[in-house]
Amino acid sequence: MLDSKARQYVQPSLDLVARALLGCGLSPVGATLIALVLGGAAALAVALGYPWLGVGLLWVSGLFDMLDGSMARASGTSSALGTLFDIVFDRVVEIMVLLALMYGSPSYAVPTALVFASIILSMTVFLTVGALAEKMGNKSFYYQPGLMERTEAFIALSLIVLLHPWRVEMLLLMTGAILFTAGQRFAEAVKLLR
Repeated sequence: MLDSKARQYVQPSLDLVARALLGCGLSPVGATLIALVLGGAAALAVALGYPWLGVGLLWVSGLFDMLDGSMARASGTSSALGTLFDIVFDRVVEIMVLLALMYGSPSYAVPTALVFASIILSMTVFLTVGALAEKMGNKSFYYQPGLMERTEAFIALSLIVLLHPWRVEMLLLMTGAILFTAGQRFAEAVKLLR
């Protein structure tokens, strides 16, 4: 939701940073890989019991994740391969952080598994619709906005990591938000593909 609604307000700043990074010789795929490595470092920090460091690294990872697309558009190098890396590595970062939570507290395995299951369902709907729908927007597939997008996932993961006493409730809330988004996308897809 925030990615779809608020992106227009932050995009000019992202474009400036993207051009500066391109000027320094960083490629869009390089930014994607930096986002992945920083996401892995965030997960490691969480697993080792440094939640604030983990959340900080997660958000810097998210910044590079936002910049890779801006860099690709600014340099005219948008590609299907870059889109693949972007989507897959986004999920890898989320998976690593969730696994780090389970490593630190195995008692959270069941609510974390529910988050994993909801992500699988949501991504199945998202990618299936993308494969079936007409090409739209700036990405190489049809993008369906919803309640739980990348920024909301980062907010939820941050709260889950930092608010230890309410971790189970936050995991269940994240599961519900992802399932709601999957339902939104499925309903929209039925209308679109009819």
